[in-house]
Amino acid sequence: MDPQVCEIKMLPHGSLLLLLCVLQLLSPSSALPFEQKGFWDFALDSMDTGGIMTMMRDEEEGSAIDELPPTHIPMCPFGCQCHLRVVQCSDLGLTEVPKNIPPDTKFLDLQNNRITELKENDFKGLTNLYGLSLRNNRISKVHPRTFIPLKNMQKLYFSKNLLTTIPKNLPASLVEMRIHENRIQQVPAGAFSGLGSMNCIEMGANPIQNSGFEPGAFKGLKLNYLRISEAKLTGVPKDLPDSLNELHLDHNQIQAVELEDLSRYKNLIRLGLGFNHIRNIENGSLSYLPRLRELHLDNNRLNSVPKGLPDMKYLQVVYLHSNNISQVSVDDFCPRGFGMKRTFYNGISLFANPVNYWEVQPATFRCVSDRLAIQFGNYKK
Repeated sequence: MDPQVCEIKMLPHGSLLLLLCVLQLLSPSSALPFEQKGFWDFALDSMDTGGIMTMMRDEEEGSAIDELPPTHIPMCPFGCQCHLRVVQCSDLGLTEVPKNIPPDTKFLDLQNNRITELKENDFKGLTNLYGLSLRNNRISKVHPRTFIPLKNMQKLYFSKNLLTTIPKNLPASLVEMRIHENRIQQVPAGAFSGLGSMNCIEMGANPIQNSGFEPGAFKGLKLNYLRISEAKLTGVPKDLPDSLNELHLDHNQIQAVELEDLSRYKNLIRLGLGFNHIRNIENGSLSYLPRLRELHLDNNRLNSVPKGLPDMKYLQVVYLHSNNISQVSVDDFCPRGFGMKRTFYNGISLFANPVNYWEVQPATFRCVSDRLAIQFGNYKK
């Protein structure tokens, strides 16, 4: 076996030695695997001898090139992904709001974590934030000044947390808030004060009763959409915003609709009362809803078709399935004469009721656009 061949060369300046060693490979079976010692392994592999000489000479004499200023690296919280002013920090097991959130962030996603509290300075400097998702955390405490910096936030998603009350000092710019599935039992007077831009509130699946809404709880709001489903309501709540276009109260314990319950909601287009315990709708109650297009009364305990449907000129969809309706008369849905109803029905569901569909007269559905829009079915006890 030949000995190792080494060449020693003195550099011109005499202070550094370059040791170039060429080892003759013994055999493939005796060669050791590559082991990187440090950064310079890459330098030695990628540079030729002349390059090494130049690099070492520069170290001795100093480079003529001025040192470049450090480039600006945008902030992004550790573990998160930041792209196009969207900061995604979901599913990371976070126990608090992360630091170093870029100040130009438009949407911040913190859902599916373990955050328990929102502190005063958690969102400091995020004046450009448009949407904030805190869904599916463990938040039970919110500092009264947490949302003060968020001057332009319009969407707040707070569902699936442990809130017991509506957070205070919400941004006046807020348009949509979803606090579904929390532990809210009380909505005090003025809980939404100053939120004149609010358009949509989703607050279902909270253990709230009718008595939980204090007088003036919704004062000042001009909502289009409100959903209080899966709660513990036994009646239609009072003093909801009269601007509502959609009201969803499904999956509650409402037992009846009284004459004055709907008197202030003249702008309603869609009303959801399905999956309740409603046995009676007082005659004349529906006359307060002249613009209604959809009425959901399925999965209740009605014994007959509600009165007043023929007078509702714009009503198009009526869900009455899964009730106790045993008879349908010829004038239950359509008015007598022509020109009274301005739109035709395109959906009437009556299946899962103890009514014999072959006994219903064809003229009953004379104001239905298509016979396929009528849904009957066999009744099963």
